[in-house]
Amino acid sequence: MSDAIKHECGVAFIRLLKPLEYFTEKYGTPLYGLKKLQLLMAKQINRGQDGAGIGIIKLDPQFGQRYLARKRSNSRNAIADIFEEVNKSLEELDPENFKNSLYLKEHFPYAGELLLGHLRYGTHGGNGMENIHPFLRQNNWMCRNLVLAGNYNLTNVDELFTQLIELGQQPKEISDNVTMLEKIGHFLDEENERLFKIYKKEGFSNFEISEKIKDTLSVENILKNAFKRTDGGFNMVGMIGHGASFVIRDPNGIRPSFWYANDELVVVASERSAICTAFNVHFSKINEITPGCALIINKDGKYKETRILEEKQKRSCSFERIYFSRGNDADIYTERKNLGKLLAPKVMEALDYDIENAVFAYIPNTASTAFYGMVDGINDWLKIRRSEVLMAEKDTLTPERIQEILTYRIRREKILIKDAKMRTFITNDTDREDIVGHAYDVTYGVIEPKQDTLVIIDDSIVRGTTLKTSILKILGRLQPKKIIVVSCSPQILFPDCYGIDMSRLKDFVAFRALLALLKENNLEFKLAETYQLCKAEMQKPVEEMKNHVIALYKLFTQEQISKKVAEIVTPDNFEPEVEIIFQTVENLHIACPDHSGDWYFTGDFPTPGGIKITNRAFIYYMENNNARAY
Repeated sequence: MSDAIKHECGVAFIRLLKPLEYFTEKYGTPLYGLKKLQLLMAKQINRGQDGAGIGIIKLDPQFGQRYLARKRSNSRNAIADIFEEVNKSLEELDPENFKNSLYLKEHFPYAGELLLGHLRYGTHGGNGMENIHPFLRQNNWMCRNLVLAGNYNLTNVDELFTQLIELGQQPKEISDNVTMLEKIGHFLDEENERLFKIYKKEGFSNFEISEKIKDTLSVENILKNAFKRTDGGFNMVGMIGHGASFVIRDPNGIRPSFWYANDELVVVASERSAICTAFNVHFSKINEITPGCALIINKDGKYKETRILEEKQKRSCSFERIYFSRGNDADIYTERKNLGKLLAPKVMEALDYDIENAVFAYIPNTASTAFYGMVDGINDWLKIRRSEVLMAEKDTLTPERIQEILTYRIRREKILIKDAKMRTFITNDTDREDIVGHAYDVTYGVIEPKQDTLVIIDDSIVRGTTLKTSILKILGRLQPKKIIVVSCSPQILFPDCYGIDMSRLKDFVAFRALLALLKENNLEFKLAETYQLCKAEMQKPVEEMKNHVIALYKLFTQEQISKKVAEIVTPDNFEPEVEIIFQTVENLHIACPDHSGDWYFTGDFPTPGGIKITNRAFIYYMENNNARAY
């Protein structure tokens, strides 16, 4: 994706089912789990580069011993920094006891059986340490300690915040992180109180009650109470101080969550391929957490999926498949190839079937798989074309002509080259344009000036800023007759409110194209009409709200918007013609049949909160309010 957008976030969780000495005997180290956690996090670095954190819980510690540890970093090399600090703590200990699991469990904070890691892309609240997962809710009673991290965004934080106040709390801020930590924590406290009263009536001492609660605490009860009326997308991992844990997924399956278990451990990650790599396991053995369910692992290590929230239509995020998730997952790889292949007919039409004077390339590297699919699609057309030419010329064919026809190939080249030293993610949005403009270079001599058309495929086009300010200008150095930019995703028309940082309508180049078309067609009054309709919707219960922004887009065809987008992203005084081809929503669903979440393209949100956010985003645009809509 040449336009950088941010994404929340990635999780990695390991629950060791054997004592640490088992891993010493089998793998040569009691820190087997910690090493695997580092690998899981490293293999998901694509999901977050603004910070990282780990949390560790030890089972059955001695009284007076530390059993909960956390380490966080908001540096640009957060994972490396965290594990360097962890290693420094280890080096302070007696090296003779590095393989002594009892010694490490007593003296090394990070030698535990429950290990949680998180990678963060910051969207809300900046990148201060207070915003880095995991979050802690601490208590002197072991079963009331809570560690929480996840990939989530809730659309009704205000409502949930009010619920906390009604429960008698005074939260320190309005955010989904604090809200969910305190809400789960409240019902964790209630479950402790419920069991305490039962055992107190039965005559147990306070010490005995604490021990019995460790064995009977119902995580299922806690989650069913805590997640009532939540609206949003989430893959949330929690650890309770005594050793129980859970991973809960939203009922629409918006955010991804995968798990694998054997007799040694249970592991959870945001991406299936990370588990495959870290544990050398075939992808077919990895499970997807059922939407609306929680994988609950009790203190004794017994685990099962339990339904927490009412089953709803599965609407998994299609952007995961187009761009965010790592492409080495077998299914994602196939889907991305299909996304490119399904674009081939529109590309051929745009070229007027003149592939002799066309060169095909891609940007960025994540679009390479779709590029291969597009090339396959065009080669399929070539096979048919060769047959047609052979049949048409069968009476006059010579061996030389047959050879010429059979060896005809499309021209695919590595056109854009990214300088590995130019790490564009290290800058803020203000500085990024200038950096990107110098982060790429081109391969000279492969384009015939004024004659060749350059076809370049991208994952998606969000803002169009990078295209206009750098990419097209760089490609223009090659002096092609025409540049066709092909987007693997459809036009992004609506904000996302479930974990992707796309909240302001004015940021979307397709919305700016809509504004230009309204102006050209003397329809700008429609903006004021829609503003009033959206304002009225905000007075209704969220379940009754309608998305009025859809009607504005329906005033024009997809082709009209695409053409206007091309005009907007074309640099001033730019000589080559520029055309933009977007994926269709229909083909998106053909390529990614199990990930039907398409609300950013269609406005068809899986939860009522998405409609509320869209109306609010439009209101903010009309009021020139630059705040996020969620």
